[in-house]
Amino acid sequence: MSSFSSLTNYLVHTFIVMAFIITLGFNGNANAFEKSFPFHPGEKLIFQAKWGFIPAGEAVIETLPMANINGTLSYHFVMETKTSARMDVFYKAWQRQDSYTDIDMNRSILYKKLSKGKHPRDVIVNFDWAKHEATYSNFGEKMKPIAILPGSFDPLSLFFVIRLYDLKENVQIEIPVTDGKKCMLVKATVVKREKITLSGKTYDTYLVEPDMESIGGVFKKSKNAKLKIWFTADERKIPVKIRSKAGIGCFIFELISAVHYTELQ
Repeated sequence: MSSFSSLTNYLVHTFIVMAFIITLGFNGNANAFEKSFPFHPGEKLIFQAKWGFIPAGEAVIETLPMANINGTLSYHFVMETKTSARMDVFYKAWQRQDSYTDIDMNRSILYKKLSKGKHPRDVIVNFDWAKHEATYSNFGEKMKPIAILPGSFDPLSLFFVIRLYDLKENVQIEIPVTDGKKCMLVKATVVKREKITLSGKTYDTYLVEPDMESIGGVFKKSKNAKLKIWFTADERKIPVKIRSKAGIGCFIFELISAVHYTELQ
């Protein structure tokens, strides 16, 4: 059951890749950002994943209340991913990621990842912007700091960066990303604008595809790997569908619930 043993890592990796590529339109100019962002504490997005016809798991992404990280007021984003009850029979796993960025969304401040299951992790990535370095540790064991590029984000925070910009067809970009072990420039393309229907509801979306050669992990090891993500073509720019294909099969993620902060006021 090697495919089941890779399930949760694959689910999480897909969302990390999604976070990598959704920085389309980023130009490194802080003045391009508007201070009124389309996300605020209280927003919650829930995705259901299927492996073929099998319910595989769920991912929940939230914007939590602002946090103070070493004197820096920061956005606090969280993603929890878990296998479904049906999949737990073969392989049970759970993971939580916490991302903290400066309030202007210019760079990451702190990143954490906690995993339970066959491959447990307790990862912390500290960002030292005075030295332009990031330090990765797992269960308290630190690695040597790595150099990072200006304006680097952790994988989860990038999920929100795209929502600050307008998506346009045929845009191709590169953006610095780090997980604390390496810093890379990830490439992606906005392929086209199209309407898709999910559970009887039609969405006006932009289809985004990454350059898989610029992304490592399970995709790099798989021939003909593909990833497609559909974002709503409105001011919220919410991903409503993700389709990923690699060596262990095809996964489809669909948004099943979205609570916007204005709905909580």
